[in-house]
Amino acid sequence: MTEPGAPHDDLLGEVLGQPMAVQTLRRAVWLGRLASAYLFEGPAGVGKQLAALSLARHVVAEGDPEVARRIEAGLHPDVRVFPPRDKGAGNLPVEQLREEILPLARFAPFEARATFLVFPEADRSFPVQHPEGANALLKTLEEPRPGVHFVLLSERPDRLLPTIRSRCQRVRFGRLPAEVLATILRRAGHDEARIATAVALADGSAARALQLASGLFEELLEQALAIDEACATGGAGTLVEQAEAVARHEYRDALLEVLALYYRDVAAAALGEPPEELGLASQREAVARRAGTLPAERAAERVRALLEAPEALARNANPQMVFEEMFLRWRLHGA
Repeated sequence: MTEPGAPHDDLLGEVLGQPMAVQTLRRAVWLGRLASAYLFEGPAGVGKQLAALSLARHVVAEGDPEVARRIEAGLHPDVRVFPPRDKGAGNLPVEQLREEILPLARFAPFEARATFLVFPEADRSFPVQHPEGANALLKTLEEPRPGVHFVLLSERPDRLLPTIRSRCQRVRFGRLPAEVLATILRRAGHDEARIATAVALADGSAARALQLASGLFEELLEQALAIDEACATGGAGTLVEQAEAVARHEYRDALLEVLALYYRDVAAAALGEPPEELGLASQREAVARRAGTLPAERAAERVRALLEAPEALARNANPQMVFEEMFLRWRLHGA
C-alpha cells in the first residue's frame, strides 16, 4: 500500500462530478486513516458504488493489475458486495447476516491487508421498520476488526437506524452537473440529439442518463402514453393490467418520472404555456390534445401522486395495489 502522504493522482479518478467526496476519501488514504465504516449517501446513479469499488480496488490491489482484475470480476475474497435481497422490501434477513456476512468480518482480511464489505441500497437492506438485521450489524460496527471496512450506500439515510448512522463516517454524493452527464454520455458514444434529452431527464444520475440515451426514453414514453390512454378510456381490467406492468417494470422509477413529465406538460399546456416551452418536444401535438380534455388541476394532481408513489412503496406497500388504486382513482375522477 502506498505510504501515507504519497500522491494518489489516479485514486478515484474515474469518479466524476464529486470533488468533495473524492477529496475526503483521498485524504483518508493519504493519512492512513480510513474509517472502519462509511455511509456514502446521495441520489442513485451518481457514483457511490463506483467510488466504493474504486477505493477498495486501490487499497486491496496495491497496484497489482491481476488483483485489480479479480476485484473487478467480483472474484476477490476481500472485496464483497451484498445487495438487498430481491424479495419483499429487500431487507437482509438476520440469519443471512449472522451465517454468511458477519463471519467474513470476523475472520477477514483473507489475502490482502484490508477487506471491504459494500452494501448497495443499504436503506433497503437495513430499513428502520425491519431492525433485526441492522441490530445484528451494529455490534460488528461497534467492535470493528482492524483492516475491515464497511461501506453502506444509501439514497435515503434517514431510513437507517440512527445507531447505524452514528457508527459510520458520512460522505455526501450530490447530483451530477449537466456537463458531467454529457461527458459520460459522449464517452459512451451517444449522439448529441439523444444526449440533450437524456441529460434533461436524468435528474443528475449518470445511470439514468445512460439508460435514457440508449433508447429507454422512447420505450418509457410509449408506455406512459398507453397508461394515460387507459386512464382516460379503459375499463377496470385494462387498468389492472397497466398497474401490474408498472409494478413489475424493470425501470419503474424512470417510467413514473416520464409519466410525471408528460402530465407536467399537459398542465402547462392547459394553462396556456407556449408549445416550445414544453419538455416533451416530440409530443407537443399529443400534449395539446390532452390538455383539451384534462384540466390543469387534475394533471397537476397526477404529477403529485406520481412523485409521492416511491414513498408509498418504501413503506412496504404492495406495488400493484398502489398503482391499481392510483389508476382507478384517475379513471373515476378525471378525464
